[in-house]
Amino acid sequence: MRVGASSAHNRWHPALEPVAVVEPGREIVLETRDGLDGQLTRDSTDADCATLDLGLAHPLTGPVFVDGAEPGDVLAVELLGYETPGFGVNAVIPGFGLLADIFVEPFLVRWELDGSHARSHELPGVAVPACPHAGVVGVAPSAELMEAQRAREERIRASGGPVADPLPEAALPQTAASGLRTIPPRETGGNLDIRRLVAGATLLLPVQVPGALLSVGDVHFAQGDGEVCGTGIEIEAAVRLRCEILAAQPWAPQFPAYRTPGASRGPAFATTGIPVDDAMDLTVAARNALLAMIDWLEAEHGLSRPAAYCLCSACVDLHLSQVVDVPYPLVSALIPLEVFDGV
Repeated sequence: MRVGASSAHNRWHPALEPVAVVEPGREIVLETRDGLDGQLTRDSTDADCATLDLGLAHPLTGPVFVDGAEPGDVLAVELLGYETPGFGVNAVIPGFGLLADIFVEPFLVRWELDGSHARSHELPGVAVPACPHAGVVGVAPSAELMEAQRAREERIRASGGPVADPLPEAALPQTAASGLRTIPPRETGGNLDIRRLVAGATLLLPVQVPGALLSVGDVHFAQGDGEVCGTGIEIEAAVRLRCEILAAQPWAPQFPAYRTPGASRGPAFATTGIPVDDAMDLTVAARNALLAMIDWLEAEHGLSRPAAYCLCSACVDLHLSQVVDVPYPLVSALIPLEVFDGV
């Protein structure tokens, strides 16, 4: 089954109509728009980066109704492959990014892609290796969770913290204007920007509504941990995946978790953390990722909590997956699976 990107949405809302129904275990291909919804092209200039409508960011393909998924289940999304184009962009967008106070002028990098590397006239002598991955993967929140998330983000805004403006006029479709912006990650996934969600990775998402309502978008040809200027190499793409439903598990993630084929250290399992009540606090995000890993080690491997804590200190890596998506940066805690005998 293949689903086009013509009916993309850019808000999380449990009332969105599914664009497809898929059985567990069946492959599906989701064609996606780029994360800036085509506003930057080969003909764009630096100045165009200052006039972007960021309310259009993250047009997502979906939602897909996964037959049989129910609240309380965990949806395992196996990312099987990515079809990538020949062009991508990344940019300095005024007012956005970790160093927005320093880099105040717009700047555009246009990348030509050959499938294995990205090269640009703006960065002569540079060839960035391909590492395609979906920046946004998530399922719909329940109506109750959506309102709780909105309320806590309004508390952050009221206290002077950074929160993306609602911009209901830019919502796609307009019937979802009362939904949540896709800018930050949340409990049910979303804008994770985890560069390890490559082909062969599996993302675990807690299901909140019947059918899960899975959506995907914002694919990057490559991105560094942190996505520090706010953009990776943004591309249109097609994402091939399949879903399985995990019910009655001994451990279920509060925040997304994932298995990745890894690189130098081989396959790994990771938990994630965001600072739900402490806007942009990386320490809280790291603590939450670490506590989730300890929970997993206790439930899945039978370790006592002090023993799990020591194992984390011996071999778990903390990665700043993204540090720019207000109000929630995301930290991944990765454990190499080779440390477990028989795995």
